[in-house]
Amino acid sequence: MSTTDTASFTLPPRVLATPLALEWIKTLSDKHGPLMFHQSGGCCDGSAPMCYVQGEFKVGERDVWLGDIGGFPVYIGWLQFEYWQHTQLIIDVVPGRGASFSLEIPEGIRFLTRSRVFTDEESQALDAAGPAPRGAHHGV
Repeated sequence: MSTTDTASFTLPPRVLATPLALEWIKTLSDKHGPLMFHQSGGCCDGSAPMCYVQGEFKVGERDVWLGDIGGFPVYIGWLQFEYWQHTQLIIDVVPGRGASFSLEIPEGIRFLTRSRVFTDEESQALDAAGPAPRGAHHGV
């Protein structure tokens, strides 16, 4: 993690995963290889995080890289990011089956996004750090 020069405040991650989600990420990556996530902004599962084998989803140059969970990148569409930029996304897992192309569907679980609003101090630190990276990272 990096810190801002202005406040010696550790930047909060834009995305986290619950311990259960991290277990499933490991299970899926052991089975399928390197993964990636894209936070959906509408169609099919509403706003569910979609899990793919790296390279099976084309990351657009305007998509925003939120960070990594379980060692794998998480992206969000730029327009969706405009709405959610003030929140930390927390990727979780719940029983059930989503209606998407996400990799976990055959396992009887689905990834779910929870969120919390950044504190004023966290928002100021993120703003001071500059814009979130856009486009593919990590060779995705």
